[in-house]
Amino acid sequence: MAQRFHKMHGLGNDFVVFDARQDAVAITPARAQAIADRHMGIGCDQLIVVERSSIADARMRIWNPDGSEVEACGNATRCVATLLGGAPSIETLGGILSSAATAGGASVDMGAPRFDWDSVPLAYAMDTAALPLAWDGLDPIAPPIALSIGNPHVVFFVRDIDALDLAAIGPAIEHDPVFPERVNVSVATIESSARIRLRVWERGAGLTLACGTGACATAVAAIRAGRAESGVTVALPGGDLVIDWRPGGTIRMTGPATHVFSGDLDLDAFPA
Repeated sequence: MAQRFHKMHGLGNDFVVFDARQDAVAITPARAQAIADRHMGIGCDQLIVVERSSIADARMRIWNPDGSEVEACGNATRCVATLLGGAPSIETLGGILSSAATAGGASVDMGAPRFDWDSVPLAYAMDTAALPLAWDGLDPIAPPIALSIGNPHVVFFVRDIDALDLAAIGPAIEHDPVFPERVNVSVATIESSARIRLRVWERGAGLTLACGTGACATAVAAIRAGRAESGVTVALPGGDLVIDWRPGGTIRMTGPATHVFSGDLDLDAFPA
């Protein structure tokens, strides 16, 4: 049976989006992997299914290219907000997010960051504001910072993000046993209190042009450390996001979202 889908992206972080609010779409890890394959499927960084919700305007489910289902994706949330229109509330595994479609994109309240070691989570108790850990290939200007934006992140502030081989370093950190649910890895260079450059190795997806939750995590870490101010621009390879956060509050992420094309897919042609 043919199933309608939308190809969308936020700053180059691209998605296959199914609107399943009327008719259910059966996604398994194997099917998510097959659809996400850029040679044999449609190709995407994440596969998104929008479903009905009993506690919000819609429910968003997110699968990585490796078939794992994850809690949150900031760029996908902006895309879903623009697809739904208005100011929808969106249920995710990481919590309920409020959003508002804007001209060319969306603004999303990503909720409050969590800093407790068992909320990230880490394998054992330690100071998440200054992890007593180090990895080969990284020489940060301060100890790494761990936090949760509905999904786990570790942030490294470095002198030059372009000097790092993140494709080599990222997998080792993602799969380190200290992160029992694996982790998203951000490396950032602070250009000023108003601008941060960022690259992200995404858990289950690898290098992407943009990571919305990574931008949120990095901005929060920088603001909390006194290195940036709320309303900071986070510059990713695919473009810029603006992140607002004040201690004790929730994170507001604002940026573009683009609908590329729509099409019909025979789900039965992919493994169940």
